[in-house]
Amino acid sequence: MSFLDKVTQGLQKTRDALFGSVAAVFERGRKLDESDYEALEAALLRADVGPATTDRILTGVKDRLADAAFSGDPREAMRAEVESLLRNGGRADAQGTVSFPRVAGAIPRPHVTLVIGVNGTGKTTTIAKLANRYKQAGESVLLVACDTFRAAAADQLEIWAERAGVEMVKQKPGSDPAAVAFDGMARAKSRNVDRVIVDTAGRLHVKSNLMAELEKIRRVIEKSVPGAPHETLLVMDATVGQNGLAQAREFDRALKLSGIALTKLDGTAKGGIVLAVADSLKMPIRWIGVGEGLDDLIPFDPAEFAAGLIRVGD
Repeated sequence: MSFLDKVTQGLQKTRDALFGSVAAVFERGRKLDESDYEALEAALLRADVGPATTDRILTGVKDRLADAAFSGDPREAMRAEVESLLRNGGRADAQGTVSFPRVAGAIPRPHVTLVIGVNGTGKTTTIAKLANRYKQAGESVLLVACDTFRAAAADQLEIWAERAGVEMVKQKPGSDPAAVAFDGMARAKSRNVDRVIVDTAGRLHVKSNLMAELEKIRRVIEKSVPGAPHETLLVMDATVGQNGLAQAREFDRALKLSGIALTKLDGTAKGGIVLAVADSLKMPIRWIGVGEGLDDLIPFDPAEFAAGLIRVGD
């Protein structure tokens, strides 16, 4: 199955919620009136796109359809506007993709990814899927279990490490997470590992304690491997919707995020949160999760996402 097919299939609930009730708006050759735009606005808000981003999209659609040089119909105008917002808001590169390099020689060695996010977002499975992708690309991978606060966290990560066939560094529950990070960096350097993925706690009793712990882990990594972490990736649950934006802003203030992995898109009719993330947070969406399998985490591509969300040929 191609990436586009995976995106299209994974977005089915959101697509049906967005356009099932407003299909007539997109009849080929039809001109939109104010009631049509009101119907589109309601559909976008139901999909959790958010008021500000919804206004931006609809204004863009109106401008495209009013442009004599635009030869497309309303559906194509919507698809083009969604892609444009994702490219510009999400800071995609010139090719429209924000995936990581896949050739070991093209990255620092070890390349360190610090993965953060609240419990329940799919952080552990996202790490496993990332590890699987890198291993399939021929790279060596080491997982570092710095979530020592939750007793079962390292055990869960170890199960996934075994499934993906990669190594892992862990210590007993309650150990200093920064010490685990230090051991992980030492192991990675001694074994010339290509990719290091560091798991972190998603919850402590006091939020300020969590942020301080994450900052300490980051400092230890930076001291052990100059220039690292090379990626600070926030895992967000798409089913949480707009509430996830506030979480992302908090983590960004503390750690300066470099990107987002948005999980569980296949399980929600509110996948419009992708548009709100790109537009409101102004940071790249790196990966999207569209299933439970190890190969169901795919690099985010604005054109493919827009095409999967709004199928022009339908």
